[in-house]
Amino acid sequence: MVLSWFDAKEAKEFGKSLAQFYIDQIPVGMTGGDKKTLIRKKEALDKLFNKMAHFKREHKLNIYKKAQLGNAFKWSLEEAGYDPKYVDQLTKELMVMR
Repeated sequence: MVLSWFDAKEAKEFGKSLAQFYIDQIPVGMTGGDKKTLIRKKEALDKLFNKMAHFKREHKLNIYKKAQLGNAFKWSLEEAGYDPKYVDQLTKELMVMR
């Protein structure tokens, strides 16, 4: 059972899928502070956090698996071209949520 502690494949895949969801909902070039854009961003973030909450309820995430999930999410967004400071903040918020 010790080896299952280090099996983070599912967590990594979920982290990548969360990043892809974010990329699909809020493309890199999507900027602007108009009301419609802000509403769309808020709805996407709400869905993103809900997906994470659901995954955490269904899967036991130890510190290693949580770190792997966060890293997969973070690097997928950075590779897609999002601002690294924004990605860091978003990843931190995602990882500390209960």
